[in-house]
Amino acid sequence: MQQNRLYLIIGALVVAVIALGAYVVREQSKPQGVEIKLNENGISVQQN
Repeated sequence: MQQNRLYLIIGALVVAVIALGAYVVREQSKPQGVEIKLNENGISVQQN
């Protein structure tokens, strides 16, 4: 029973590290500067 609990904790930590890594990669791949969108609602300007 103790060994199953240890595997569960290690698995949860691995999933958390992978999710955090994916988040960091996604944030770093965003373009820097100003983003301008033109759609049916008009013009939207956002600073990244």
